[in-house]
Amino acid sequence: MKVAVTGGAGFIGSHLTDYLLKEGYEVHILDNYSSGHYFPEHPNVVLHEVDIRSERAQAIIEAEKPAFVFHLAAQADVTRSINNPCEDADININGTINILEGCRKANVKKIIFSSTSAVYGNLQKETIEEHDRTSPISYYGLSKLSAEQYIQLYQVLYGLDFTILRYGNVYGPRQTAKGEGGVIAVFMDRIKEGSCLKIHGDGKQTRDFVFVEDVVKANIAATTSGSNDIFHVSTNKPTSINQLAEILLELHPDSLETIHVTSRTGDIKHSCLLNEKCCEQLGWKPEYSISEGLQKTYHYYNN
Repeated sequence: MKVAVTGGAGFIGSHLTDYLLKEGYEVHILDNYSSGHYFPEHPNVVLHEVDIRSERAQAIIEAEKPAFVFHLAAQADVTRSINNPCEDADININGTINILEGCRKANVKKIIFSSTSAVYGNLQKETIEEHDRTSPISYYGLSKLSAEQYIQLYQVLYGLDFTILRYGNVYGPRQTAKGEGGVIAVFMDRIKEGSCLKIHGDGKQTRDFVFVEDVVKANIAATTSGSNDIFHVSTNKPTSINQLAEILLELHPDSLETIHVTSRTGDIKHSCLLNEKCCEQLGWKPEYSISEGLQKTYHYYNN
């Protein structure tokens, strides 16, 4: 079976590509290689160096006619979105519309869209559910929410099936500390350098950290289940940034200092996503605890 993965050279996309190739799929990667640099040498992979906003990207999907399109390519940096909202909207909204047009013309079975918990903003809830109010506090969250709404409207107007997956904070091997990188990738770089760990604010802010291999399996599950719906891909367990630093420093043999710096604009205070719907309807569940995932990630970066 033929599939397309936008952003297939990036962090999550490269892990998804590996899994798809292992399962015997023909994989077409659409990536401009601005942040991802994954070049798998495999007879069943075709690399297309292309921007998702371009006519060529749309034409590739139309010509190749993949059964599924996994749309992961995005501008995923919150700070960058605030500094340059036009670029953020262009990539995340216009880029998604362009991919949707390719899917429509190619009669793609389903588009599986990688979204984010950032669409909720700072909801004052201990655990967030899929039907909760969306109120982004960054242009990144807003552009991803807009992309979701375009996808849903394409289903209404053209019958294009979709599954939207709203991720918690994804982490794991291959993640970079720039662009799509989260706090774990940043901490890993600091540990490797032997530098102090910088924590923004008081460090009591919490996130729902989900391991990349679990995210990949949720994407695969969405090929056969969950049509025209939204699901949380998460652990349903909050971890504070302070706790995160403690776990990593326990794994590291050398003593490192932690220091607190000013909070960042657009950062969410607390985020924990209920994953019950995804577990029940997609038949998926996270396999890695935060300790297990961090251990695997730490060994990758230090070997």
